[in-house]
Amino acid sequence: MTKVTRRQKKELAAVAVLRDAQIDFSDAPEVREWSRAVVGKFYRPIKKSLTIRLDADVLAWLKAQGRGYQTRINQLLRAAMDSRSRRRRA
Repeated sequence: MTKVTRRQKKELAAVAVLRDAQIDFSDAPEVREWSRAVVGKFYRPIKKSLTIRLDADVLAWLKAQGRGYQTRINQLLRAAMDSRSRRRRA
């Protein structure tokens, strides 16, 4: 995500004080097709720092895929958590 510029912050603040009826949505087309929508795409959960011990070969595999190995660890754990909670609901 890119940082919000001063100009954008000023524009957002100006819109925030308006009532919904005062906002001009004419340049924003109505979305009618939601099949490709991603739930939680912009949700940013709180992160907690911790120490974790991983097998050396697992860590080497994660790091070999490039930058962001900690993010990949989180994604793998979240996928496991989500699949397990889906199985329990079924």
